[in-house]
Amino acid sequence: MNKIVSILIAFVLLHTILIAQPYAEEIRAFKEKDSIAMPAKGQILLAGSSSFTLWRDVQNYFPAYPILNRGFGGSSLTDLIYYAEEVIFKYEPKQIIIYCGENDFAGNDTLYPAQVAQRFFDLFAMIRARYKKVPIAYISMKPSPARQHLMPKFNVANVMIRNFLKKKKRTTYIDVYHKMLDKDGKPMTDIFGPDNLHMNAKGYAIWKELIEPVLIK
Repeated sequence: MNKIVSILIAFVLLHTILIAQPYAEEIRAFKEKDSIAMPAKGQILLAGSSSFTLWRDVQNYFPAYPILNRGFGGSSLTDLIYYAEEVIFKYEPKQIIIYCGENDFAGNDTLYPAQVAQRFFDLFAMIRARYKKVPIAYISMKPSPARQHLMPKFNVANVMIRNFLKKKKRTTYIDVYHKMLDKDGKPMTDIFGPDNLHMNAKGYAIWKELIEPVLIK
């Protein structure tokens, strides 16, 4: 009986830990990969959410640049802050490209744009405290058919982040938002997959065109 109780307690504790630390499995998978072959220092690091996670062939889009993809799907800026040691700092990148923020709004639609923008400012401050000169680029939150109701908030937060980065050295704001709209100002429908949220190859081709000029050799 005591053994059964102990097993139940262990299960509850494990469940509690996983709830308290979302994406623990994804982070563990990164650690396992690193234990097999630690990525070289000085790569271009992609940090953020599922738009990076699902860009599995990103290296093929930028063959002349060493790309390290550490996006983990569904993550918010608060998650990126929480796991910064594991997905940013341990790799000592030469450049950091961030795509995150969409899920902050999707997970809590009562948030104001200024609150999500502040989360990015906090992340930026963390990175700058560690890396004084590493260039940082932020990819704007994208529009999508599945999240049209959040687009006004995305747009305002994007503007806040863009204006913030204008005042900072060695930074770039990459505006994918407007390039993904049709002539009526709505998200293009043919650049997304069946879920109307994540991009297909046409969508990533737009991103490639905008990101490549920013990358450091």
